[in-house]
Amino acid sequence: MDASIILSVLKKKLAFLSGGKDRRSGLILTIPLCTEQTSMEELSTTLDYLLSIPSEKCKARGFTVIVDGRKSQWNIVKTVVLMLQNVIPAEVSLVCVVKPDEFWDKKVTHFCFWKEKDRLGFEVILVSANKLTRYIEPCQLTDEFGGSLVYDHLDWVNKRLVFDKFTKESTSLLDELTVINENEKGSQADKDRSTESIILPSFDPETVLQTGHELLSELQQRRFNGSEGGGGGGGGTAWSPMDDELLAQPQVMKLLDSLREQYTKYQEVCRQRSKRSQLEEIQTKVMQVVNWLEGPGTEQLRTQWGIGDSIRASHTLQQKHEDIESQHSEWFAVYVELNQQIAALLSAGDEEDLVELKGLQQQLSDVCYRQASQLEFRQNVLQSAHEFHMTAQDLSQQLDGLLGLLCADVTPADGAAIQQTLKHLEEKLKSVEGALQNLREKGQVLLDQMSTQTSWSYGKDVATENKENIDHVHSVMEDMQLRKQRCEDMVDVRRLKMLQMVQLFKCEEDASQAVEWLGELLDALLKTHIRLGDDSQETKVLLEKHKKFVDVAQSTYDYGRQLLQATVVLCQSLRCTTRSSGDTLPRLNRVWKQFTVTCDERQHRLEMASAFHTAADKILRESPDLAELIVDVEVYEEVETVGKGLLDRLTVPVIFPDGSEQFFGSPGDMSSSAESIRDRMKLVEEKRFLQEETEQRLDEEALEAEPSES
Repeated sequence: MDASIILSVLKKKLAFLSGGKDRRSGLILTIPLCTEQTSMEELSTTLDYLLSIPSEKCKARGFTVIVDGRKSQWNIVKTVVLMLQNVIPAEVSLVCVVKPDEFWDKKVTHFCFWKEKDRLGFEVILVSANKLTRYIEPCQLTDEFGGSLVYDHLDWVNKRLVFDKFTKESTSLLDELTVINENEKGSQADKDRSTESIILPSFDPETVLQTGHELLSELQQRRFNGSEGGGGGGGGTAWSPMDDELLAQPQVMKLLDSLREQYTKYQEVCRQRSKRSQLEEIQTKVMQVVNWLEGPGTEQLRTQWGIGDSIRASHTLQQKHEDIESQHSEWFAVYVELNQQIAALLSAGDEEDLVELKGLQQQLSDVCYRQASQLEFRQNVLQSAHEFHMTAQDLSQQLDGLLGLLCADVTPADGAAIQQTLKHLEEKLKSVEGALQNLREKGQVLLDQMSTQTSWSYGKDVATENKENIDHVHSVMEDMQLRKQRCEDMVDVRRLKMLQMVQLFKCEEDASQAVEWLGELLDALLKTHIRLGDDSQETKVLLEKHKKFVDVAQSTYDYGRQLLQATVVLCQSLRCTTRSSGDTLPRLNRVWKQFTVTCDERQHRLEMASAFHTAADKILRESPDLAELIVDVEVYEEVETVGKGLLDRLTVPVIFPDGSEQFFGSPGDMSSSAESIRDRMKLVEEKRFLQEETEQRLDEEALEAEPSES
């Protein structure tokens, strides 16, 4: 009988087992009657439940029943005593009826129980509350009978509820777990039988075990009364210890042990079921991965084999490949998860599962690695193709730029600009050569990759599929080689033209330099070639120097003329009709005419000075012979005439063909030269005066001599 069913009856405390014992170690059953009418049916139910608690051994010792009639009527007491005969006749040893202070009719009561003694089967005595200690020790009596035994009825009811609940749940759980475990043994015998979802028990094993452990802890502290047959009454923390016969520990421990044993088996069953279910799930997922990779995954790669014919086309192919890789990544993530699950099962799996697990792992790894290799190979080919097309486009742009540079009409300003242009062309050509070499290397890498591609990659004839790609790569490289060769030829022509232009500019520059040199010679002639000499000898030296100076100027002029003639030839060769010698030739001719005019003037002055000094030297020479000192008058006249003409010449500027004028040297220089001529003319005049005096004196002496001779 479950306490929860008759909970309301038990709480009325119509009867209870306090845990106390009589002197024969029999249990004391107390029936406290009250002033209210006691329901015999409820009392009977209570007694039935209480008598189901002690063990048979306990019952064999007999019960001492205390019927507390102090608050009840005699007929009720009598009815209860008679009920004991029907409920527990064999187990009752003694019935102690506690009489009230107002004593019942002694004769009637005593005679009645005595007459019924043989029929009742137990002894009934009437006793006051203070005389109970004659039959029961005070420590075995509760406080309402003057004893010291503590008893809390509500606490006892609550603990009985816990115990009954645990007993009911644990027993039911044991039966369910036993059935489940037995069924599992039968299913293990059939290996091919598909796994079914395991039947869940009605109660949570962990919760029931926790309840049992808590209950056992209470029992071990002797805070709960029971017996080995079903449990017993209990009380609060101040209760006295009871014998092991009334403790429910053995039953609880036995239930816990059985429950743990079956629960352990159940956990193993669940583990095995979970493992089999996990293995089947892994098998299903592995086949899903394998079927997709070998089916749609491989088909996606089979349809993608081109490399494109431009950067845009190769980039589009790369984007498509990235989409394919993205789809594969989802399945590769499943592969990684499955591989981890398989590894975990291998580390903790049974030997019978190892072969199957390793086979699944190997199959999955082979397919995934093969597909990953195909993806990586395709990615590498597309990357190489993209780099090849980028290099080809860069080279094409460089060739277009070089061709545009070569086709443009070049009109450099000077030789330095031409040299810079030539350097720029050489750098461009060198860059093109480097880009072409890079294109060859990229193309060879791409060709090598396509040549190493095996037939299993796409399941078709790779040589046929790649022929178009290989032809395209060769075509691009050959086209770039031809374009580069054409540019090289044009660069050679442009280089020759540039070198001729360098020569042209050099000739023009040197011709301009010749003009400058002539100008410098003219300037030197006018500013420094001013001396006329102090005598005929010095003048002759100046004439020789002047001749050499003129020869240098003539060479410079001839050199400039030759350069200008070469310029004309180069312009004709370069078809440079808009370019000629410019103003260089007029400048050269103008300077040369100015120089020749100046040079002729200088030549004339030196010649006049030479004639002047030669005549003056004849007059001014010293001789011991007086006759030799006599000079013809014509010589004197010549000196005077030439000297005056030279002085007049020194005051006249050089008049150039364009009408411009220029003096030799500074006014001071001309004044110095003129002063030197005048000084010598004075000397000649003095010499003439002396000669005239000498001639007069000689004439006088001759006249004087003639009379004497006469």
